[in-house]
Amino acid sequence: MVSINNLKVEFGAEPLFTDVSFVINPKDRIALVGKNGAGKSTMLKIIAGLQQPTSGEVARQKDITIGYLPQVMVLSDERTVLEEAETAFAHITKLKEHLDDLNRQLSERTDYESEEYMQLVEQFSHENDRYTMIGGENYQAEMERTLIGLGFQHSDFNRPTKEFSGGWRMRIELAKLLMLKPDLLLLDEPTNHLDIGSIQWLEQFLQNRANAVVLVSHDRAFINNVTNRTIEISCHRINDYKVKYDEYVKLRAERREAQIRAYENQQKEIADIKAFIETFRYKPTKSNQVQSRIKQLEKIVPIEIDEIDTSQLHLKFPPCLRSGDYPVICKDVAKSYKRQIFHDVNLTIKRGEKVAFVGNNGEGKSTLVKCIMGEIPFEGELKVGHNVQIGYFAQNQAQLLDGNQTVFETIDRVARGDIRLKIRDILGAFMFGGEASDKYVKVLSGGERSRLAMIRLLLEPVNLLILDEPTNHLDMQSKDVLKQAIRDFDGTAIIVSHDRDFLDGLVEKVYEFGGGAVREHIGGIYDFLQKKQIKSLSELGQTMSSSGSPTASGKQDTTKKTTETPKTEKSVDKPSEKQKPQMSYADQKAHNRIVRKAEKEVADAEAEVTRLETAIKEAEQVLATPEGARDSQLLNKYFELKHQLEEAEDRWTTLSEELERVRG
Repeated sequence: MVSINNLKVEFGAEPLFTDVSFVINPKDRIALVGKNGAGKSTMLKIIAGLQQPTSGEVARQKDITIGYLPQVMVLSDERTVLEEAETAFAHITKLKEHLDDLNRQLSERTDYESEEYMQLVEQFSHENDRYTMIGGENYQAEMERTLIGLGFQHSDFNRPTKEFSGGWRMRIELAKLLMLKPDLLLLDEPTNHLDIGSIQWLEQFLQNRANAVVLVSHDRAFINNVTNRTIEISCHRINDYKVKYDEYVKLRAERREAQIRAYENQQKEIADIKAFIETFRYKPTKSNQVQSRIKQLEKIVPIEIDEIDTSQLHLKFPPCLRSGDYPVICKDVAKSYKRQIFHDVNLTIKRGEKVAFVGNNGEGKSTLVKCIMGEIPFEGELKVGHNVQIGYFAQNQAQLLDGNQTVFETIDRVARGDIRLKIRDILGAFMFGGEASDKYVKVLSGGERSRLAMIRLLLEPVNLLILDEPTNHLDMQSKDVLKQAIRDFDGTAIIVSHDRDFLDGLVEKVYEFGGGAVREHIGGIYDFLQKKQIKSLSELGQTMSSSGSPTASGKQDTTKKTTETPKTEKSVDKPSEKQKPQMSYADQKAHNRIVRKAEKEVADAEAEVTRLETAIKEAEQVLATPEGARDSQLLNKYFELKHQLEEAEDRWTTLSEELERVRG
């Protein structure tokens, strides 16, 4: 599909990458990885044709379609959701305008027997067939179905995009890409600003519906679930691993160990050669040998070692006063703006607990955090415990930094004790290594400021951490450093995050926001997802509405539900694997037969979808020619294939759901 040959990109004297060559094949799922600044986003732009390399070429297959989702979106604030989504069908609307113009000309002319009139009729017929073939009659219905599938309501369609948060605006862009069905998807940090439900929806789409994909992401769980190939940019070159990210990490560690051994051997060889030269430089009898050693030294190509992994750097919060036993207690807390955000929130967070706030965007996670911080008024009773010292991180915290200080000075002012000796190491772990530590805060980007605010928070003495989307601008190594620091933290932590890998093993309690209520779930993030028996958190709204149904007065009776004990949860939710009764041998055998049959049916259905997609693509290529466009039988066959494909996809979806059900 796409072939990258001997690519070289230079910014100033230092090359970004040199002699880069690789091929993107159909159905490839590629994770593009490397440290920040390695050139991942630049590589995506070059593949998309938005940026030209210094040298080398990018050969794209003829008629290939490429969809590109940039890290920073450019959406018109003047358009509505529907108008923005409709830009994906610009080619259809343009053709419709052309058809309307042809139709107007035909209605105005009366020279029905003339050659010009017949040519106009033939042109209209040809363009109308093409309009029908590319879905011009039903694209609006498809557009509405896609937006609704992504969580939008009909009432949202005519709202301007500027009213929506970053996560919902990202969904609009994803909807546009989905409807275009490109041959190659290029995604740059698609999970930034998405909630867990949106991320899981995107995972399922990329796994089941997308063609080739190249993505950049710092969400380890996301790229593990989506990709089957990892391309690393390191030392200005690439290393291509035909494996998922987790396997790549192991292979990379082995590769780096081999590099270190080879580097050490080379350094010993260089030292020996230099020692020989210095020893015999002035002895005439050894002059030929000395010259030979000098030439040998000049020919040695230095071995490069992949960038050092700083994730092993350990940070520890400075000592702080011991807080009371219950840092946060909420009793019947409610908050409304134009609508009810949440109501009857009853929760108690104990000292030392690390909890997660999860739920779809707009359900009130950050709002409750602001209530705890005392930043906004609310109804009900909310107590912050005795001796509680809060360390709060949110995106707007970055704006409070002093722009006239350097990065190093900002951290040096809060560091105490032995940690002052490690400031450079800490800054390097959070991507402020080298000269970056001498930059003034006022010239930093928003993401850089967020990282700096996070470092400063790590060095302040607090006993209650409240982190609102702390991982949005961190790479995987920085996230590992932060995660370990929170694990070692003696105090209490409230974490609002969509990053499952970050939350995994970090929190022992999850508070679910949705439908105006907040429910407590004991256990980690994956225990919560398994307990909910859902494929994505986009279904949480349905779960919440069924769990907390309206009472006769029209108000949800959720007072008891928001404070359910683990025992109550167990009585409501399905039993865990340990609680399920053991099957007999005969039952297990019968169950395995059913699973194998369901797996075969899914595989057969998937093969049929692939066959029909290939047949449709072949028909489209023929129909694109002048001769094919006049072939009415081929056109009828094409529409029949499209209809069969819709049925096959529906059958595959049904069988896949049935397979999940029988697997239990």
